[in-house]
Amino acid sequence: MKVYTYSEARQQLASVLDAAQQDGAVRIRRRDGRTFVLQLETSKSSPSDVEGVDLGISTSDIVSLVRESRSRYA
Repeated sequence: MKVYTYSEARQQLASVLDAAQQDGAVRIRRRDGRTFVLQLETSKSSPSDVEGVDLGISTSDIVSLVRESRSRYA
C-alpha cells in the first residue's frame, strides 16, 4: 500500500485517488504521525435499481395491453 504525506496527497489528489482505485487503498500520513486510509467505496446496488411506482393497474390489465399491442403488428 502506497503511503503519501498530507502535503503530497493534497497536491496530487487525482493521482492519489487513482492509486487508491488501482491498489485498493492508500495511506496518508500527517505531520503529527497519524495515518488515514483512503479507499474506493463500492456501491452495493445497481444503478438500474429504481423504486416501483403504484399506477393502480393490475397485472391482467398490463397483459391485456401487451397482447393488444402485439396483435396490431401481427
